[in-house]
Amino acid sequence: MYINFSDIPGQQNLFLDYLYEFENVKKFYNKNFREQDSYKELFDSLEKYNRNHRSQLVDIIRNQYKDIKISKQTEINIEALNSKKTFAVCTGQQLGILGGPLYTIYKTITAIKLSNYLKERFYEYQFVPIFWLEGDDHDFEEVRKINTINQNNELITLKYSDNIEEELNRGCIGKLIFTENLANFFNELATNLRDTEFKHSLLEMLSSIYKPGLSFLESFKNLMIKIFDDYGLIVLNPLDTEIKKLLIPIFSEEIINYRDHANLLVERSAELEETYHAQVKVKPINLFYIENNERLLLEPGDNCYKLKGKRKKFSKEELLEQLNLYPERFSPNVLLRPICQDYLLPTAFYVGGPSEISYFAQLSPLYEIYNIIQPIIYPRASATIVEKNLKSILEKYSLDYTNLFISEEELITKILEKNSTTDIQSIFNETNSIIQNALFALGEKISTIDKTLIDLTGKTRTRIEDTLNYLKNKALELEKSKHEITIRQLTKVRNILYPNNNLQERELNFIYFANKYGFDILKWIFNELTINKFEHQILEL
Repeated sequence: MYINFSDIPGQQNLFLDYLYEFENVKKFYNKNFREQDSYKELFDSLEKYNRNHRSQLVDIIRNQYKDIKISKQTEINIEALNSKKTFAVCTGQQLGILGGPLYTIYKTITAIKLSNYLKERFYEYQFVPIFWLEGDDHDFEEVRKINTINQNNELITLKYSDNIEEELNRGCIGKLIFTENLANFFNELATNLRDTEFKHSLLEMLSSIYKPGLSFLESFKNLMIKIFDDYGLIVLNPLDTEIKKLLIPIFSEEIINYRDHANLLVERSAELEETYHAQVKVKPINLFYIENNERLLLEPGDNCYKLKGKRKKFSKEELLEQLNLYPERFSPNVLLRPICQDYLLPTAFYVGGPSEISYFAQLSPLYEIYNIIQPIIYPRASATIVEKNLKSILEKYSLDYTNLFISEEELITKILEKNSTTDIQSIFNETNSIIQNALFALGEKISTIDKTLIDLTGKTRTRIEDTLNYLKNKALELEKSKHEITIRQLTKVRNILYPNNNLQERELNFIYFANKYGFDILKWIFNELTINKFEHQILEL
């Protein structure tokens, strides 16, 4: 079953038009992802594009895998990148603990399946799925937590803490090392997860991947390899110093010509704001500088470059010298990151979600500046997993999946009204109407005695309304207590299928399902997920 995104609350108009009304947004994008007849033109351009660092990049990727036993398919895909006829199907994500939300899994599956589809259709070319580890980000709060469902069917948030003050700039998350406090995170996870036949082995496996002394990037990479290596996924670490060396021309161009870049991005952002929205606030310079483990935004000064929040300054010559000596100290922001990716890789497709689709509309002018071929932005698969018991509850109350896209209070009220023998809302509406009419008539009559009695009638009306509302809420509370089981069931459904008034894929971590059904649930998801419907899919277990 599929649900059109326009029937799901909270979807941005830019994303909806990209999916269903591409003509409205075509000026912001290179190609329409639905027009497969245009793919060949892109492949021809990528094949002819001069990429001098191709073999060097392959050597770097091989070196990143040197101590890891990988599948034959991944080995083949790495070697295939040496060929001009090999193109990348890329995706990426912040390094959320235990993989972050479910959509990380879905976008990776989309990249792998799209690669396989393209191989079958365009057999003269090779396509390899690549996951870009977005470790340059410094949002610790975002990556340190997961949401899951506890033994009482409650939605809970579990956080890893390093016992360092929250506001501290920790630098690039990819390099942040897990401390012994990781044991507290896993203990809390073990306490809250339901006891199942899979729980012990699952936690043991995850504890072997996430352990003190390893970085966020290393652990995330090992988890992705564990899940997807058999499918040939290449997991790329862009924090590698050797990778940063290859990116010196990109960073140098940004340092020298940042004003031209910023002006174009501001123009594009303003154009987007006329109809849609600009996903990212444009910065004067799209680079960060890493000093003393802090990731600091570069800002222009009077004939110099400054580190935001610091007194340190560089002349242009000094900053370019730093770049050539220590390229690992430079980090792209969200608008420059895709340019880095597509400079390094022969990217034919980038698999992204709604936010990424939005910021690609914003950054596309940079591709012309850097003379880089822009990939087609392919919407990732989107899904909600529905277990049998939850489906039964929905059927019991005659609910379809779109009924869930309202607040929990509205949903409960709707079901109670349908199942209650007393229509509380109608009773009080009728009573209130009778009283209002009576008071109005009374006011009209007694105002002939004294005009001030109209004001007194109004105050009386307000006191009666307050009393009626109190009685109505009391009646609703008592009605709810009679339907405690119903409310508990509906709350359970909402916590799992539409947690925090958001799609399941954006809130829950995969561990909830892996704990109940085993790690192989990920293979089931891989087989069930479709990548060419461009609607929200319901996966019924």
